[in-house]
Amino acid sequence: MSPIAVLITIAAYFVVLFSVAYFTGRKADNQGFFVGNRKSPWFIVTLAMIGSSISGVTFISVPGWVEVNNFSYLQMVLGFVVGQFIIAFVLIPLFYRMQLVSIYEYLQQRFGISSYKTGAWFFFISKMLGAAVRIFLVCIVMQFLVFDPLGVDFIWNVALTMLIVWLYTFQGGVKSLIWTDTLKTFCLIVSVGLCIYYIASDLNLGFGSMFRAVADSDLSRTFFFDDVNDKRFFLKQFLAGVFTVIATMGLDQDMMQRNLSCKNHRDSQKNIITSGIMQFFIIALFLMLGVLLYMYAARHQITLPEKSDEVFPMLATQGYFPTVVGVLFVIGMVSAAFSAAGSALTALTTSFTVDILDSTRKHSETVTARIRKRVHIGMAVMMGVVILIFNLLNNTSVVDAVYILASYTYGPILGLFAFGIFMKQQVRDRWIPLVALLAPVLCFILQKNSEAWFGGYSFSYELLIFNALFTFIGLCLLIKKEHKS
Repeated sequence: MSPIAVLITIAAYFVVLFSVAYFTGRKADNQGFFVGNRKSPWFIVTLAMIGSSISGVTFISVPGWVEVNNFSYLQMVLGFVVGQFIIAFVLIPLFYRMQLVSIYEYLQQRFGISSYKTGAWFFFISKMLGAAVRIFLVCIVMQFLVFDPLGVDFIWNVALTMLIVWLYTFQGGVKSLIWTDTLKTFCLIVSVGLCIYYIASDLNLGFGSMFRAVADSDLSRTFFFDDVNDKRFFLKQFLAGVFTVIATMGLDQDMMQRNLSCKNHRDSQKNIITSGIMQFFIIALFLMLGVLLYMYAARHQITLPEKSDEVFPMLATQGYFPTVVGVLFVIGMVSAAFSAAGSALTALTTSFTVDILDSTRKHSETVTARIRKRVHIGMAVMMGVVILIFNLLNNTSVVDAVYILASYTYGPILGLFAFGIFMKQQVRDRWIPLVALLAPVLCFILQKNSEAWFGGYSFSYELLIFNALFTFIGLCLLIKKEHKS
């Protein structure tokens, strides 16, 4: 595809997107921005959750990932489904009962102001880094497809991207995002489905023969039980999936803002369970697409790029398939990427305004709205700067980068909530920030020395569990002793 064709495709998509955002968010107040006035239909939220949980990383990286990791990612996704059930029946009733706008307000009521601010700051760091990694990948692809051929520097690519994200979220927040993410989910599923269809047709594979070809491929191996030191070992992947989704969805203001926009906790539970099951099958489609891409490249003796993240973009847009495949790739990529960036920007704005600045308690509705809009601009600028820094430091797979960051930054949040829910004791609140900082440091030391200490064992994403465990143990050491009268 030519750069102009890519730009026209993106422009057409954004005309529709901005129209939806305008009509759904034009009358949004602060509660509409933060939690959608708690009036969102659960089935619409379910569709929106698919679009927000499947980011540009999934769309671009997962198909190329199958060469090295096969279908092992599905082991982790199975853990996601189990984690979704835990969120639905443990966290959702709690958050609705407390009528929370920011889920980190729970920490203040349970422990005190220090833990509340600790949770909010760790979320802020986690979401800012995670969202920047995701949108960074899409900026790289856009640079390759559009901006390099036009001679435009990467910094202007990032500036334009963040401007677009800010424009369609600045007014409606969650109230707009629920509907724009539903549109994106539709585009995402249609895009990957039609890409599979066109590639299978080129390989002369019918519906049944396509599934058999994928199943017979060495790249489709799913379960790994033979080597505990392998990062793909089933138990490591499955447990990491369970706790990762609890941390990155159930304890993430970005994701929970959508769930808290439902009318009641039962509707929210339906949404979480349904979206979790659907996510499994949609990710399986992406992995199937990856196998078909490598089969196509092998048949036509195409030299693929060294970075797996570039396999799908290259084959989809460089004239190997009909133009419609390239158009579908661009729409799917943009849909996935801007869903993640828009929701992250809204969540960061909410958490910073409500949790860190404490604006809803200190100021009137009008003043809070003014502060919120300024924070929204600041978050967009900051995310753009972080993306530029990632461009300078890029040296790893983006999928790996997302989950490695989650392992370090969400662990203390998971540990705090686990202690608060399952333990009854009070702790010395002022020391909680120290515990939350020490836990990731201990995890870093553990990861760097695990092979020497544990006979070659290498930690993968299950490091998140140990991070939360260290936080939990630290909180046990801070339990206040009860003085008998």
